Amino acid sequence: MQKRMARGSINFDWNRTRAFLVTAEEGSLSAAAKVLGMTQPTLSRQVAALEAELGVTLFERGGQKLVLTESGLELLQHARTMAESAERFSLSAAGQSHKLEGLVTLSVGQLDAEYRIPEIIAQLRREQPGIQLEIVVTNQTSNLTRREADIAIRNFRPTQPELIAKKLCTEKIWLYGHKSYVDQLSDDKAIQIFAFDHSNAITELLSAKNWPLAKQNFQLITAYQPMQVQLCRLGLGLMFFPESLAGVDEEFVRVNPQDGPIMEVPLWLVCHQELRTSLRVRKIFDFIAQALSTV
Repeated sequence: MQKRMARGSINFDWNRTRAFLVTAEEGSLSAAAKVLGMTQPTLSRQVAALEAELGVTLFERGGQKLVLTESGLELLQHARTMAESAERFSLSAAGQSHKLEGLVTLSVGQLDAEYRIPEIIAQLRREQPGIQLEIVVTNQTSNLTRREADIAIRNFRPTQPELIAKKLCTEKIWLYGHKSYVDQLSDDKAIQIFAFDHSNAITELLSAKNWPLAKQNFQLITAYQPMQVQLCRLGLGLMFFPESLAGVDEEFVRVNPQDGPIMEVPLWLVCHQELRTSLRVRKIFDFIAQALSTV
């Protein structure tokens, strides 16, 4: 009885605590407002209201940056614990759904979004018209615990114990170029390969394959793979491309097939373990797993 009375006396606004947590983690009101999808004045009012409610000052305000006070630092960990509990609560609630209706969010990479997933989605729409699909296209890792997606296709096995992963296949990655470009290559000095960034990762990878390349071999840099495909079609260089997708253009030619693939990467399908109890998520997970296991 005492416990019920204590809980019943709590008058607490979680939205204000979330405003405080995100502001503390982002370091400024403007950055936090962007993350939360609200205006800066609204966020500022929520933080001020929490300070008034608790009777403490949470931030030292100086210029654009906010610095946590001693009280703010002490309460920050409690706010993080609350956020983790809220996420678990949401995941558990989502996992109780036994209807083949509702939203499922799928995170996929750029090439999968361009070439593999559309046909799978078309089949899903025919078989499960009641399930709403949101496709997040990114080559970054979506955080499934924080509900950035329900299901993700990844090139690595997750280490978090709360995630379920199914290995679909191992993809062979080669260098491909348009036939017109590959036919006129004469030596390594003339080769152009599309880079993803300014790091030396690709150079080191190819050096291990006895390709003595340097900076001048990487004059076009973009992390957006569909653009790499178009540049490849225009005969401007070579790109890393999965063997299983090579049929997207009959003019694409694999370079140095006698040396074997440049690398082999696993393809994993991942979801949160609590979401596996959701019938609609399980249906999408199993459907994609079956479709991509034949890659």
